Amino acid sequence: MPIAKGYAATDANTPLAPFTFERREPNDDDVVISIKYCGVCHSDIHQSRNEWGISIFPLGPGHEIAGVVTAVGSKVTKFKVGDHVGVGCFVDSCVHCQSRDVDIEQYLPGLVQTYSSLEADGKTVTQGGYSDSIVVKEGYVLSIPDNLPLDAAAPLLCAGITLYSPLAHWKAGPGKKVAIVGMGGLGHMGVKLGAAMGADVTVLSQTLSKKEDGLRLGAKDYYATSDAETFKKLQGTFDLIICTVSVDIDWNAYLNLLKVDGTMVLLGVPEKPVPVHAFALIPHRRNLAGSMIGSIKETQEMLDFCGKHNITSEIELIDIKDINKAYDRVLKSDVRYRFVIDMATLDA
Repeated sequence: MPIAKGYAATDANTPLAPFTFERREPNDDDVVISIKYCGVCHSDIHQSRNEWGISIFPLGPGHEIAGVVTAVGSKVTKFKVGDHVGVGCFVDSCVHCQSRDVDIEQYLPGLVQTYSSLEADGKTVTQGGYSDSIVVKEGYVLSIPDNLPLDAAAPLLCAGITLYSPLAHWKAGPGKKVAIVGMGGLGHMGVKLGAAMGADVTVLSQTLSKKEDGLRLGAKDYYATSDAETFKKLQGTFDLIICTVSVDIDWNAYLNLLKVDGTMVLLGVPEKPVPVHAFALIPHRRNLAGSMIGSIKETQEMLDFCGKHNITSEIELIDIKDINKAYDRVLKSDVRYRFVIDMATLDA
């Protein structure tokens, strides 16, 4: 079986370290990818430390994968050697279903995550993109437009689609006022994508420390949520609010910023349940919703949209040996705006 090199956590209490493991033999419908870059997602940290209680060790994180095709199976028709491709948060879906809904497959049973998940055989554990290569079924490989640099395109495979999906689903566009809560790895993508869709985008952030960046990336306005006047001034303003933060905030205060029939979409998951008062919803027929990544079909749509509008993530490129330091910096919000690992440094 092919041998891969990477970094992994052997248990929830140890830092990531060099890890050598076997990838499965390619099947007729598989694509073999040389991984060039992999983004660092906050969920990588949660999983590496088993903070959700679902991790399988040893665990090699990484689901923002960008690379180059090195081999294809005999039945592969969409890709050829040399193509620029990506792999996102899952590598198979609905493995127990007779058919799958390609529009909402991320919400259906049988999702096989890119790492820390069991493949269709029920035995093989998936390992992610903090490695030099990966073998993926053709139907779960994405085409990255040639005009997008692979390093800055890598975070589109999670951060990009996580924002694109709710923006598209709730029809952000001309005439719509959209607020993005949080100006981090997810939030900054919401600003870029929302602006490219033609929406009037406002950033709601704890402080004004990133205001210059927010306006540069496409926001029309930028407000500090630490200022109580913000919630008075903006009451009843927005058609759509997308909340990217995982900290405990008062959802009721944000719901009151919505217009009639407005929707607040949750992407971040706070550690504790957040109480919602009925009167934050009923008088204005407001909606509180959630969203999770996107289907393969929608992810390719997002990549094509980004290629058309030259949208990539704002990144800081790092060596793989610095991954544990990067994790610490993510927890301190000390990154603008997404770490991306240069996989060439595995051999350094």
